[in-house]
Amino acid sequence: MNQREFVMIIQCLFLIAATCAGLSSTAQAADMKTLTVAGGCFWCVEADFEKVKGVKEAVSGFAGGTVANPTYKQVVAGGTGHYEAVQITYDADVVKADTLLNLFFRSVDPLDAGGQFCDRGDSYRTAIFAADPEQKRAAEQAKAAAQAALGKPVVTPILSAAEFYPADAYHQDYYKQSSLILTRFGPKSKANAYKAYREACGRDARVKQLWGNDAAFVPGS
Repeated sequence: MNQREFVMIIQCLFLIAATCAGLSSTAQAADMKTLTVAGGCFWCVEADFEKVKGVKEAVSGFAGGTVANPTYKQVVAGGTGHYEAVQITYDADVVKADTLLNLFFRSVDPLDAGGQFCDRGDSYRTAIFAADPEQKRAAEQAKAAAQAALGKPVVTPILSAAEFYPADAYHQDYYKQSSLILTRFGPKSKANAYKAYREACGRDARVKQLWGNDAAFVPGS
């Protein structure tokens, strides 16, 4: 190896090291935060917010109850105090909590205290679990804006941070799973079953009726 080749190799190594350091610095600079909300069926909330730029992931689960590690059957049967909730992990440098909260209110029926759409019962009520004072202020502002826009009392409570328990793998990313399940209409993929459920439950129709062109995540809004 001559001197020129040696110098070129050293330069390449420095370039690779600098590139890796830059990527590492960028990754470390990301301001990742979490927001936990309850908006009825967690499949729907998860599917909605995973479409938002800056959201890294949305996880279906349970929050706000008194039983540790509850099962889905326990929660929907009632008595545990849990909400079906979704924990949203987002890059605060890309999307702010107030944006996510305004989208949340415009993707649910915040006037309904008994559940959401066709899903009735305490576990399907809406709620926001504020992680810190800043998130609480953002939630209060988003709630006030929603109430002013609708001209009616918004019943969605803003609660203190609560332990979040992820639901089992069966419920995660339900809206895009290709595995087959048996429905009353015959075998369907989970993704197609989800679409049929969402339409039959009237979620998008009610959100559109309530919010008009401001409805979030509704096709055509």
